[in-house]
Amino acid sequence: MNIVLFVVDQLSAKWLEEGSALACPTPSLDRLRRAGTTFTNAYTSNPVCCAARATLATGLTSRGHGVLQNGYRLNPELPTLMGALQTAGWQTGGFGKLHFEPHYRGFDVDFHKYGFDVVHNTEDPRGGAWLDWIEQNHPEEYDAALATVWPTSIPAFSSYGTNRTDLASRIRVIREKFRWGTDDYPNGTAQYYVLPFAEELSQTAWISDHALDFLACADPERPFFAHISYVQPHAPSCPPAEYMERIDRSHIPEPVPPEWEDDPLAPHCFAQGGFRGDAAAWHDRRHYYLADVAHLDHQLGLVLDALEESGRWEETVLIFLSDHGDLLYDHGFFGKGERHYDACVRIPLVVAGAGLRQGLKCDALVQLEDIVPTVLELAGLPQPQLPISGTHSLEGTQSALPGASLLPWCRGEQPSDWRDAVYIESYNNTNSRTPQNWARTIRTHAWRYTLYPGGAGEQLFHISDDADETRNLAGDASKAKIRGVMRDRLLEAVILQDYPHPPRDLFALGVH
Repeated sequence: MNIVLFVVDQLSAKWLEEGSALACPTPSLDRLRRAGTTFTNAYTSNPVCCAARATLATGLTSRGHGVLQNGYRLNPELPTLMGALQTAGWQTGGFGKLHFEPHYRGFDVDFHKYGFDVVHNTEDPRGGAWLDWIEQNHPEEYDAALATVWPTSIPAFSSYGTNRTDLASRIRVIREKFRWGTDDYPNGTAQYYVLPFAEELSQTAWISDHALDFLACADPERPFFAHISYVQPHAPSCPPAEYMERIDRSHIPEPVPPEWEDDPLAPHCFAQGGFRGDAAAWHDRRHYYLADVAHLDHQLGLVLDALEESGRWEETVLIFLSDHGDLLYDHGFFGKGERHYDACVRIPLVVAGAGLRQGLKCDALVQLEDIVPTVLELAGLPQPQLPISGTHSLEGTQSALPGASLLPWCRGEQPSDWRDAVYIESYNNTNSRTPQNWARTIRTHAWRYTLYPGGAGEQLFHISDDADETRNLAGDASKAKIRGVMRDRLLEAVILQDYPHPPRDLFALGVH
């Protein structure tokens, strides 16, 4: 059995459904859906990159692994999925955006320590291996590649590489020659633009090329795990020009309007603006974003083709998902974070391949914490256990993971003890220092309830009747009972984020 974890960045399930599906055909994803199970109610547990990816690596909650928000480093001493597979003799490879360490630490991070045999890493800032490859192999496109770098405030750009080159200053000069889309993205870089060089030189293609090399060279006598992870469609959207033509602009859906502006219970942090943009730009913004999605769908097809042509598809399971969503002007915002609307928190998830049922749809409530237990079961490995011993007659073991395997659903079974709610949380954004951003959400099939501390806001939406979340019922006296029920359920979910016990140098429970 081989496993491929195919991760895209900041893609909502919503943008692959309904009107968006008409605007942006995804034949490779459709092909994968036909081969497996599509989970229509999958949720990120913390809608920012570092926290969500730490959960994908460890199977733990945000408080369990300690990566509460962007800027935190995942402790490499924590057990990881990749490490468990590596220890069991699997070949493990990580390609593209791993993001287990903050971007501001620089570009020479060693990700092998997390359990990868092979690593080819490139992330949002574009610095490091991909940029160096462009300079060495395609120097005529180096200025164009530098113009796509947006966070020049990262210290490593001011003292780049072995020669300590001041790339930050050079990038600022080069940007004057490149004007794409709008100019209101942070640091003066456009939110969207057509890639200023050929598709085969893109960061996206670079990631796929290294992943495909790994698949081609993998020892057929040993199973492999390939973590293939892309930067797109995370902003700024930068599709190759030819993918712009694949989008039918007439079917791009309009944004959900900002219903919260006249709501006295609206979260206070919404008025801070954040990444709220010009509403008139939504059509172009979504066009570029969906063109990026079309490009990623092509990359998925390359991986599927490689597995089939090598004869390995029949012995491989591929998991397709995103770390979190993007509001894309829904409710007046774009991006992610503490605005827990559907486009921010509900993610695409498809599990397909060897030994699994085909063409299934599952509406069970699932979450990122379920991915590690699923992969461990696929690999035939036990879940990590916490020892329970000592003098208190608590002998035995306890599962160290809060999630559950999705494989019963993928086999067409219906577990009787499955959860009926998911929990989502946010802490500060990198540009805020207030607990008013600390959103806490409980989501059932019928309801979504979100609370911001210190009287900083409250939302209650009846999803069954109001799928677009346009009527906040938190202050409606007739909904006081359900508000109380959801508030109580939220309190319980908050408490259970520390269960099982977070691995803080724990040796054994019950040992003094």
